[in-house]
Amino acid sequence: MKSDFTLAFNEIVEMRALSREVVLEALEQALVSAYRRDSNISSNQRVEASIDPTGASEILLEKEVTESVENEQTEVALEDARLRYPEAEIGDTVMMPVETTNNFGRIAAQTAKQVILQRIREAERESLYDEFVEREGDLVTGTVQSVTSGAITISLGRAEAIMPRAHQIPGERYRHHDKVRAYVVEVKKNSRGPQIIVSRAHKNMLRRLLEYEVPEIYNGQVEIKNIAREAGHRSKVAVAALQEGVDPVGACVGMRGIRIQNIVKELSDEKIDVIEWNAEPAQFISKALSPARVSDMLLEEDLDTGRTATVVVPDDQLSLAIGREGQNARLAAKLTGWRIDIKSVSEAASEAFRLLDEPPLLTLKQEQPDLVDEIERIMSKKAANRPIQPEEYRTLTDFVKMGERMLLDTREAAREERRSAMNAIRALVPARAFEMNIRELELDDDINRALSRVDDVGELMIRMLADEDALVQRLKQGGAGDDAMDAIRYALDDLVILGQAEKEAEVEEPAVDGEAVTRDEVAALEAVDEIAPEMEAAEAEEAEAVGLEPEPADIEAEAVLPAFIEPEAEIELGAEIEPEPLTSLKPMPAAVPDEVKPVVRSFRPDDWDTDLYEDGDDEERKKQKSKQKRQQLVFDEERGEVVVKRRRKGSRKRDEWEEFLD
Repeated sequence: MKSDFTLAFNEIVEMRALSREVVLEALEQALVSAYRRDSNISSNQRVEASIDPTGASEILLEKEVTESVENEQTEVALEDARLRYPEAEIGDTVMMPVETTNNFGRIAAQTAKQVILQRIREAERESLYDEFVEREGDLVTGTVQSVTSGAITISLGRAEAIMPRAHQIPGERYRHHDKVRAYVVEVKKNSRGPQIIVSRAHKNMLRRLLEYEVPEIYNGQVEIKNIAREAGHRSKVAVAALQEGVDPVGACVGMRGIRIQNIVKELSDEKIDVIEWNAEPAQFISKALSPARVSDMLLEEDLDTGRTATVVVPDDQLSLAIGREGQNARLAAKLTGWRIDIKSVSEAASEAFRLLDEPPLLTLKQEQPDLVDEIERIMSKKAANRPIQPEEYRTLTDFVKMGERMLLDTREAAREERRSAMNAIRALVPARAFEMNIRELELDDDINRALSRVDDVGELMIRMLADEDALVQRLKQGGAGDDAMDAIRYALDDLVILGQAEKEAEVEEPAVDGEAVTRDEVAALEAVDEIAPEMEAAEAEEAEAVGLEPEPADIEAEAVLPAFIEPEAEIELGAEIEPEPLTSLKPMPAAVPDEVKPVVRSFRPDDWDTDLYEDGDDEERKKQKSKQKRQQLVFDEERGEVVVKRRRKGSRKRDEWEEFLD
């Protein structure tokens, strides 16, 4: 006969749908908490509990092995310890069983109850999360439990799911206790249990329904290439056969349309177009625009606008190709990934006819005057609202095809010239720039949105150098401000790209005072020579103010150098110290305490441009000095030192500076 413990234990396991190990662990933890509360055991002393399947329990308490026991809660005699641990020695720590009363106190029992309930709830939440996280991306069936304006709560048995308004099919009405089939979008962990988000408007719900209804898709004989869906209205599905001899469209539709009708009924009579996928973009786009017929199609790919398909359809097919509120064309664009421009034959013919006096269509006018006269007659006839014969429509279509292709060839030639210019500049851009994301320039959000098709810094540099007019036009169309180009220029000016060129070995320069010095030291001495006159004048004024005799004017550079630059400080190659910022400094006192002595921080290669000047590049140096500098040396009176300030990166304000830190 089973004990009461076994019956209660099995009931909890079955009711909560938990494993026996989880429930047993919760009971053991409850016994430990109850014993700690009942016996007032410190939290630093380890306590363990074990329960066998019959319900018999044992509590083990951590104790130290000693010769004589003074505290029974923390110490155990060596003889008693060796009865359980034969190798125990004095000073060891062992787990010894303790004797407990049959019943704990009221507070200890309440503590055990709370621990059991808490552990079981946590285990139940974890079990529910593990169960539903595996069903993420699958279909579930539940019952509508509550309906609000913002979301619907669906009961899934042991858990509840939420269907937000954005994931509901427009026009559907949900009532209490209705059976609902939905797609599991996401499962999140929550303190109150797993948060399950389901959807009926997600395009993958249509994918799962097709997999359940069409055995060929489930078995892998037919593949779903892409789905474009506007829930509640219309969907387009592109399918392809992976096995020879299988009709992908027929397999999805089923005999007499029984398979697709079941899906349409599940989705509240949503229209579904099943299209055979084709690797040729022109044919695929033509099928994606079904049920409309296509007369001609031109495909072109631009650096700014991306891939564009210009589709010419008969006049009576224009509204069918566009669809209600542009729905058919919009779904076709989503399905194919191409931007689609739809024109009627008459509209395309009118545009081409207006351009006959300009190249390249001027050539067509000169070579085929009879065709041009016939087109003029047909256009006049159409303008008078007279009926157009089918033969005349075919003539218009042929004229449109010739004109559109000549215009396309002209655009392609311009694009090819543009690509050639950009490829010529590409070799001048460092390879590291193509690995840097454009976000590293820290430009404003409106500029980043306008440059959505420019992914890396290298591509932006190429367009700045070879295609600036097109870049300006793109920024305007993207809604960037008028000062967007200035912000990009400042950001690129501040950009430093490190490479192997910065790691060149130092080159020996002519000796100064009989000693060989490096190029960096020569640059430092040159900078000191530039600022020496200003410092001499400042010292002379100060000496005159305090009544001292001025020092000789022919002081050497070595005597001036320690006043501003520590002898050990490094000034990297390419670094220039401007005389303009330093002239604004206040004259320094003759004796400066050590604690406030000004120090110029050493510069690193990545603080400056990576262009290294060769010997004799005087013109390049002068040109570089004449430009607006991005870094300045300024004396900080509060700290008593010279600090480096630089223009804020990506800022649109020319005079906005911030302190530069190593």
